[in-house]
Amino acid sequence: MNERLVAAGRRFARVATRAVVANPRLWPLFRRLLRTQFDALASSWEGRRGPESVASLEIVLDRLATEPRRILDLGTGTGLAARRLAQRYPGAQVVGVDLSPAMIEVARRESPSSIRFDVADASRLPYENGAFDLVVLLNMIPFFDELDRVTARGGSVVFAWSNGPQTPIYVPSETLRRELGRRGFTAFEDLASGTSTALLARRASAPESRG
Repeated sequence: MNERLVAAGRRFARVATRAVVANPRLWPLFRRLLRTQFDALASSWEGRRGPESVASLEIVLDRLATEPRRILDLGTGTGLAARRLAQRYPGAQVVGVDLSPAMIEVARRESPSSIRFDVADASRLPYENGAFDLVVLLNMIPFFDELDRVTARGGSVVFAWSNGPQTPIYVPSETLRRELGRRGFTAFEDLASGTSTALLARRASAPESRG
């Protein structure tokens, strides 16, 4: 793909991320263009991702207190993180989700059949409340209400950014902490490996007492 188009796509991803995080109701304005963009990138995406893309994710997984059994990889792309999660937790159910049908097609082709891949919109996921005890977002726009809904009590959410603040789709830690904190997540940890950064957030096993 023309590198000028790739650079333009990165700029658009930054604009979309900032707008949608600030106001999720703007998501329908960006959804179709982002899906088209990532459909076009799908055939070359595997070649653009290296081990450094998941370096900070590996460090975060070392910090988990318990082994997850139900894992959701949001914005899975061609399944790089989903495959790593399945290797690390062979007894877990791993589900990868992406808005791009072309990305999911590659993910299914490149991944073991034990990993389930779904085409779905992260702002309205087709899963039950509390369905996952680990949710991973690698370079992915977060939809905080849905993260709150599908993450089980006592579960964790991991945000990983392949190139820290230089990642086209990136959300500052302060924003993540604020939005997740409003929804009952606590015990935040910021981690890094080279230029790759991550945030781990855990939610309480039971609702906090108001009395």
